[in-house]
Amino acid sequence: MKKIIIFVLLYVSVSAQEYYSKVEALNSYVIKAAVSGKITFSNDALEGKFANESLIIQIDNSLDLIDLKESKNKMLLLNEMINIEEKNYARLKRVSSKSIFEKENQKLKYINLKSNKADLNIKIFSLEDKIKNKKLYEKNNYIFNISVKKGDYVNPGNVLYESKDLSAGKLEIFIPILEAQNILKQDIYINDLKSDLKISKIFKVADEKHISSYKAVIIMPNVDLFSKLVKIEFK
Repeated sequence: MKKIIIFVLLYVSVSAQEYYSKVEALNSYVIKAAVSGKITFSNDALEGKFANESLIIQIDNSLDLIDLKESKNKMLLLNEMINIEEKNYARLKRVSSKSIFEKENQKLKYINLKSNKADLNIKIFSLEDKIKNKKLYEKNNYIFNISVKKGDYVNPGNVLYESKDLSAGKLEIFIPILEAQNILKQDIYINDLKSDLKISKIFKVADEKHISSYKAVIIMPNVDLFSKLVKIEFK
C-alpha cells in the first residue's frame, strides 16, 4: 500500500513539471491612428510579409503641408518684424524727448511679436508632428494584418495595422508559486529534447486567472515555425 502511495505522489510531482505552450512572436504591436484623416495609401501587398523599411499607411496630409509651408514663411516675416521693433525700442529708449508712454508702447509691440513667435513655433512643431504621424513606416517587423483600405476615414484610436517582431520566439507558461524557485534551477526540455533555454522572466505576482501561479516567459532565439504547440519540461 505504501509503494502505491509513493508512486502516485511521484507521478503528480513529475506531471506538475510538464507544460504546453504555443510559440508566439517576441512582441506583437497594434498600431492605431494618432490623428484623423482619409487614408490615401494602404500597402496591402505587404500583408503577410516582412516590412523591410516600407511605408505601410499614409493619411492625407496635403492641407497640413500647405499650412506648414505658410507658417514657416510667416515665421520669416515675423522674425524681420521683431528685429525692426527691437531696434526701434532700443533707439527710442535713448531719446530723452520721448515720453514714458511712447517708450512703453514700443516695448509692448516688441513683446507682443515675441509672444506671437512663441505661438507660431508651437503651431509649426504641432504640424510637423501631425504630418509625421500620418506616414507610418515599419523597419523589419512582420505585417500581420492591415485593417484599413485606401479611401477609408480614420479617427484617433482606430486600428490601422498589426505587426509582429519575429526575431525570436516566446513561450508563456504558468508555474505553481511554490515550485518557482526550484524550477529556476532545472534544465528545460522542449519536446523531450534538452535545450540551453532559460526562463527569461517570472512575474512575481499571481496571475489574475491562474491565481496560484506565476507567469513565466521563455525566449527562443531561433524559431523555425511560429504558432506551433510545444511540450516544456523541467528536469
